[in-house]
Amino acid sequence: MITIKEIVTKKELKQFVKFPFSLYKDNPYWVPPIINDELAGFDKSKNPAFENAEVHFFLAYKNSTIVGKVVAILNWIEIKQQGLKKMRFGWFDVIDDIDVTKTLLDKVYEIGKQHNLEYIEGPVGFSNLDKVGILTDGFDELNTMNTWYNHPYYKTHLEQLGYVKEKEYIENKFPFSNIKPEYFQKAQTLIKKRYQLKSLNFSSTKQLMPYVDEMFDLFNESYAKLSTFVPISDTQKEYFKKKYISFINPEFITFVVDKNEKIVAFAIVMPSFAKALQKANGKLFPFGIFHLLKAKKRTKDVIFYLIGVHPDYQNKGVHAIIFDQYYNVFSKKGIQNCIRGPELADNIAIHQLWKRFDPKIYRKRRTYRKGI
Repeated sequence: MITIKEIVTKKELKQFVKFPFSLYKDNPYWVPPIINDELAGFDKSKNPAFENAEVHFFLAYKNSTIVGKVVAILNWIEIKQQGLKKMRFGWFDVIDDIDVTKTLLDKVYEIGKQHNLEYIEGPVGFSNLDKVGILTDGFDELNTMNTWYNHPYYKTHLEQLGYVKEKEYIENKFPFSNIKPEYFQKAQTLIKKRYQLKSLNFSSTKQLMPYVDEMFDLFNESYAKLSTFVPISDTQKEYFKKKYISFINPEFITFVVDKNEKIVAFAIVMPSFAKALQKANGKLFPFGIFHLLKAKKRTKDVIFYLIGVHPDYQNKGVHAIIFDQYYNVFSKKGIQNCIRGPELADNIAIHQLWKRFDPKIYRKRRTYRKGI
């Protein structure tokens, strides 16, 4: 018999976070999170996402053993301000038992019905900076720290239960040797001159921090037209600054500014922490922190996390300035592989941006929806 429990205690929340450690035990492609970071992300007093969201955590039990988990999310900005009658679910993990999947998602469905919502979509997070989608292709590729991994049967379960594809995301990678500087070096010089732009780069996190709020403002402007985009609030900016920026090499964040020093484009690249996180196995101490610091300093693989361009400067070749800067940085650091995080499959503009580097699709993922 399957029983579902809404969890409320810290002990239960820790069990929720630790369930995937048993589900993916000995899986060479799963990348574990840092347990305390996950717990902090679910702490209503620490994560400002809870200011505009109602969140329910559920665990599924079978014979007193945890067999699945899910987070049900009501994003009130999305529902009340944007008029999207959507019920979100995320952080979904389950054993290969479709009855467990059904019972868990029925709880999400019930909450959506109680609030007169029209459909369920997931897996998604609280905001656009959270992880997204279940993996549908590329199960034998090492996961990244900014994506969810899952077993192949997740897709089968959802489709058998009547969920249909909502959005598809693709992940690409290419060797650094594919980057030919002649494609953008001349162009970036002309673009800088034509639009009176320059690159702004950093050698320390302290130098970078005064610009981060403006970067997030530009992120909101750059992505506002994407489907179901939820803007980042001022309190969320502070949260993400503390959570992410200190982990990123400052030279991996670059800005393009106009003649008035206003940011018109930005890019964030992250070191690949995947193997370091596997060694840490959920814990920063005593040795996990050393694995992460070593990866930050010596990484040979990088993940393109975000690129944003102000609407007034889109389609004007500003990305050439960004690529030129990264080419110089990556050359010095001996970077070998460039990995792109999940991007919407129908975002033609972003795919055109990368085509000269001959990227190869190595993973695909989807969100699924079902009417309520």
